[in-house]
Amino acid sequence: RCVEVFYIYFRAGRVEEPYVSITKKRQMPKDGYSEEIEKEVGQAEGKLCTHRSAFSRASVIQAFLGSAPQLTLQLYICVLQQEITAARSIFMVLSLLSIVYGALRCNILAIKIKYDDYDVSVKPAAYLCIFMWRSFEIATRVTVLVLFSSVLQIWTLPVVLVNFFGFFFYPWILFWQSKSPFPENIEKALSRVGTTIVLCLLTFLYAGINMFCWSAVQVKLNDPDLINKSQNWYRLTVYYMLRFIENAFLLLMWYIYKTDIYLYVCAPLLVLQLLIGYCMAVLFMLVFYQFCHPCKKLFSSSISEGLLSCFKFLCFICKPPKSTVLMDKAEVKSENTDEARSSSKTIDSQNGNPHQSVSSNA
Repeated sequence: RCVEVFYIYFRAGRVEEPYVSITKKRQMPKDGYSEEIEKEVGQAEGKLCTHRSAFSRASVIQAFLGSAPQLTLQLYICVLQQEITAARSIFMVLSLLSIVYGALRCNILAIKIKYDDYDVSVKPAAYLCIFMWRSFEIATRVTVLVLFSSVLQIWTLPVVLVNFFGFFFYPWILFWQSKSPFPENIEKALSRVGTTIVLCLLTFLYAGINMFCWSAVQVKLNDPDLINKSQNWYRLTVYYMLRFIENAFLLLMWYIYKTDIYLYVCAPLLVLQLLIGYCMAVLFMLVFYQFCHPCKKLFSSSISEGLLSCFKFLCFICKPPKSTVLMDKAEVKSENTDEARSSSKTIDSQNGNPHQSVSSNA
């Protein structure tokens, strides 16, 4: 692909192309109106766009199936050996940047897939928010996994398998619940077995991404494009709440069972820093969706409204039923009336003692 890209790029404009294609894109709505723009796309430009899209997908695959396990392993070795060499630190930084770049490309791909009909332009502020969001999220997640695995090696595999297979089977469970027909239009040359293998590889990548961070591209097997194009704030909220609880639990287990290699480490401070780092990732994510998302004008509801509705729903679940509230109020009222009656009796008895003494004296 690289060789073909350079070959097309240097030959572009020298030979007249036999035909061009016309693409129609809509602008972002301004004052409630959106114009449709037609653009001529040559054969060379179309091929370059295809290769660029393939490079973006390859960077995501390389980041989460290559750099993420590499970073976790290198940090685990550094923790056990209690030293960080210069070469290893350089490789870890490069791996972290590779993962963050893959997550950033995943966000941009999700935006372009969901809003394919619009001319999307991502501003530098949006790139900065995504970079900070993904950096804090991935760095804290990898550190938590390494700390937990360094003290409870036997429980590392169950935690990883539960996370991985949970996200792997989640799209398939939704597909079986929808009772949709098996997708046949992925590739005409593929048989049913080949289509199943492709879908399994897609969900494998989806599970690998969600192991370390939120996958901006949500797999939906009963959709013709295999992508869920709706903006589901509830799923996003549930993911980050459960991930925060899981990270806090793994850190608690590390704090309880930490060994002598962490003798010179301030454990409470490290736990607090990691939890605050994950909260910072959530904060940058909220800033991105609320202010810097290139298609925020197309949202049916903002992230603040979505979170508010989620919190109202959680409060509604945690709120006790009305019958128990009424019973509690009735019990409180009965207790208050009993106390009032007893207090009035004591007051009357106290007031009646002087009269009795006076009468006796008389």
